[in-house]
Amino acid sequence: MNFKKHIPNLITLGNLFCGTLATIFAVENDFVFAGLFVVIGILFDFFDGFAARLLNVSGELGKQLDSLADMVTSGVVPGIIMYNLMIENTIDYTNFSEETAITTYLPFLGLIITLGASYRLAKFNIDTRQSESFIGLPTPAMSLFVVSLPLILEYSTFEFAHNLITNNYFLIAITLVLTYLMNAEIPLFSLKFKEYSIKNNVVKYLFLIISLLMIITLQYLSIPLIILFYVVLSLISNSRKSI
Repeated sequence: MNFKKHIPNLITLGNLFCGTLATIFAVENDFVFAGLFVVIGILFDFFDGFAARLLNVSGELGKQLDSLADMVTSGVVPGIIMYNLMIENTIDYTNFSEETAITTYLPFLGLIITLGASYRLAKFNIDTRQSESFIGLPTPAMSLFVVSLPLILEYSTFEFAHNLITNNYFLIAITLVLTYLMNAEIPLFSLKFKEYSIKNNVVKYLFLIISLLMIITLQYLSIPLIILFYVVLSLISNSRKSI
């Protein structure tokens, strides 16, 4: 038995395990641990591909397994978190009744993100154009955007961000925009480096430097801003190439 060929799949299963744990914590409104296990799962998602290339054991099984794991970590979990955020915004604790929480259907719109992630992952598996870059926002990026929202509420002192996140119309707009971006025909650069010269990687280095500065200064608020910056920088880079 060639154990080497199973190493990437075991790493992928680590992603799935973390996604399952994140799902449990998200259901229980423990967003800190949900976010933690999403991040660990995304790291597993990165290293399974790296291990497959390093060991030269890429295969169709690994590709399908990777998408199934991503569906949980970067599909189900953000949908549950968005749903729970809308539930929290909907409940009036000064006049709370169990009927109010049950009969309010608006938060179910947050699950559109899960549907969009599923569609995105299915498209990715049959799209041969995304080996060097992405077309549409990758699901891990979307997931990081969503899991950061309750952490911003908990730990950020920026009042304008709190006001936005506690507004369900804003959350619905974010849900629809992220779902669109995942499935849009928008080329986005990848952070994979073939070589490390500044001339050929200026966009990637610019993104990494500005992202690091945002993390230092804005902390959790930096996460959605970095995702938005990634999309905008990709659009600017694409427009310059077309000139």
